[in-house]
Amino acid sequence: MRSRPAFPVPTTRFAALVAVTGLALFAWPGRSWLALGVVELVLAVALVADAVGCVSPRRVDVHREVAESVTLGETVELAWVVDNRGTRRSRVTVTDALWPSLQAQRRSVRATLRPGARLRSTTHLQPSRRGRFPLGDVTVRVEGPIGLASRQATRQVPGGIRVMPAYPSRIEVQRRIRVPRVLEVGLRSIRTSGGGTEFDQLRDFRPDDEFRRIDWPATVRLQRPIVQQHRAERNQNIVLLLDNGRVMAGTVGGVPRVEHAMDAVLGVVQTATKLGDRVGLLTFDRQVRSILVATNGKSQLGRAAEAMYLLEPEYAESAYHTAFMHAAARFRRRSLYIVLTDLVEAVVEQALLPALPIITRRHLVVVAAVQDPAVREWADGGVHQWPSEAYREAAAVNQLGQRARAVARLRAAGAVVVDAAPGRLAVELVDTYLELKASGRL
Repeated sequence: MRSRPAFPVPTTRFAALVAVTGLALFAWPGRSWLALGVVELVLAVALVADAVGCVSPRRVDVHREVAESVTLGETVELAWVVDNRGTRRSRVTVTDALWPSLQAQRRSVRATLRPGARLRSTTHLQPSRRGRFPLGDVTVRVEGPIGLASRQATRQVPGGIRVMPAYPSRIEVQRRIRVPRVLEVGLRSIRTSGGGTEFDQLRDFRPDDEFRRIDWPATVRLQRPIVQQHRAERNQNIVLLLDNGRVMAGTVGGVPRVEHAMDAVLGVVQTATKLGDRVGLLTFDRQVRSILVATNGKSQLGRAAEAMYLLEPEYAESAYHTAFMHAAARFRRRSLYIVLTDLVEAVVEQALLPALPIITRRHLVVVAAVQDPAVREWADGGVHQWPSEAYREAAAVNQLGQRARAVARLRAAGAVVVDAAPGRLAVELVDTYLELKASGRL
């Protein structure tokens, strides 16, 4: 913990005292320069004496207590622990140089500490953006016994906080993991009679079972109808390819498209690992940024967040060909490839479609994107009061037409397309994954 020199600093109380005495001398009828000099000398001596009697800031220890990581949008507590190692009672002010985007409720604490006393004071942080935020400078100011002078020093208190991607769809995703969802969304259960392709167990026949599932040797042996129960195969491969290029920098609902995509990544990772599938991740823009090895461990969700939290959209065209080549070389086993990008017609036609055969030859491919509801609202506009509104509606209708053509071309190329509204991308992508898995297409 490095500290800089502690220089005496006059307080506001001293400045107010100087102002009051100066006005009093000015208003006094028998004023003289000698009286002014004497008063100023007395004040200067008092200032020096107070500074000498002030406890050194080096005798005040400061430590932080804060979690190493927090999810974007959530609140985390930060605590300052202040120890007075001096031999006198001290009025201490501690100010922390916290990043503005951490949105701290307060950045300083002020208290009077007895010799040997310890203070623990807290604030709350609610970060507004992802990333790594080092915490460093802390300024300690100690006032003198009569409050005319203070000694101040700034020191390095090493620390930091990592802000992970937001996961607003967590509750909806976890609900889909817990509930079979046969009646809820019309998909087959992950573990149900007749669903899936991997044999699970034999059990007694039920009225709603299919006759083709009856195990006749077991039925004859036990003298009662027995059926084979199957489950969706486990240990299958899911590869997520997160586009971090120019098309993902635009905002939808006040949130960059890449943030919606990260929410979907976390949703798929949590669901797939819960069902025993192996999930890998590749992030890219004009180059490959990171590759996360496919595994089905419980820690994979945290690793996926670690791989994404430092990403900032690159304002350049994404290299789909390079990313797909890296993915195909790294993940050789047949997999479900999920490409999270945007459906801009020019980009799809000129960059995505030419690269798509690299992964569609052997793998099942899903292309997922988030819609902009404002464009659809503009396209559905009614009576226009201004010419600009008519132009905006025409541009919105044209943009929706281009997006529809991009979706049609991707489907014709063999990809499954998920084009979801904001806040629904993660849920619909998880539903698509579960449907593909239950149908045995993986």
